[in-house]
Amino acid sequence: MVEKKVCITNEIGLHARAASKFLNEAVKYNCEIEFVKDSKKYSGKSIISILSLSAHKGSELILRCDGEDENLALEKLSELLENGLDY
Repeated sequence: MVEKKVCITNEIGLHARAASKFLNEAVKYNCEIEFVKDSKKYSGKSIISILSLSAHKGSELILRCDGEDENLALEKLSELLENGLDY
């Protein structure tokens, strides 16, 4: 299992389109993906769970990956969250 603290940089946070973009990337990896926010766990492969995070700009989350592709998933998904959800 690997994890990283990430900060949401998108001006309007992790909204529906950004969550969908994240999910489309997350399902490519053969591992469990979850977020931890305020000691609660949220599935990174469920649109409802991702939206339930209510992650606004500046929110800090733990991104956790566990499984065969965990290192690659953590690298690509954390980069996406921090730099690639600008719409």
